[in-house]
Amino acid sequence: MNPIAFGQDIGGDWLKLPHAEPGNRIGIFGGSFNPPHSGHKLVAETVIKRLGLDQVWWFVTPGNPLKSHADLAPLEMRLHMTSAVADHPRMKITAYETVLGTPYTAKTIMALRAKRPSLRFVWVMGADNLGSFHRWQDWRTIVGSIPVAIVDRPGASLSALWSPMAKAYEKYRLPEEDAKLLPDMKPPIWTFLHTALDRTSSTDLRNLRA
Repeated sequence: MNPIAFGQDIGGDWLKLPHAEPGNRIGIFGGSFNPPHSGHKLVAETVIKRLGLDQVWWFVTPGNPLKSHADLAPLEMRLHMTSAVADHPRMKITAYETVLGTPYTAKTIMALRAKRPSLRFVWVMGADNLGSFHRWQDWRTIVGSIPVAIVDRPGASLSALWSPMAKAYEKYRLPEEDAKLLPDMKPPIWTFLHTALDRTSSTDLRNLRA
């Protein structure tokens, strides 16, 4: 699919995968980031520190298939905003899903592993997404193909115990004190990281803006 037809006519640099050296540990942090905020940055900072990641790639998606796009800001605007929030030398911004022509995480992961087989990828997400994770397309394929790191978010701590994903893969949960082992482990494997909580949310920010 033509990337412009799928997303917007954005600059070429946004459409590239960031550079990384063979063997690097890379966190893949996907989302609409509509808008990005300090809570997102805290998630990225947490996995860099706790997992010993070399980089976190913020994948700014053209649009979440499970959410309405009625109040979705243009992709280029969200890329610029995300770049401003993720002002850290180990954080990189990309709209590569636009090139792939898919908003689905399972297909993105498959493409990344094929294109960069020398890298050790970890899927990163906030715990506020864990409760609905079983609704993602091919969610079991995601868990079976990449280590998963879930970072606590306000009101979401119980998701680590009671969400369908957590219950289905309970025996594959890595204790968080061993989290630095996660990028080197064979999936399915996941961990839940407790951290300081930032109550900022994209929904609240959109409501304030409105």
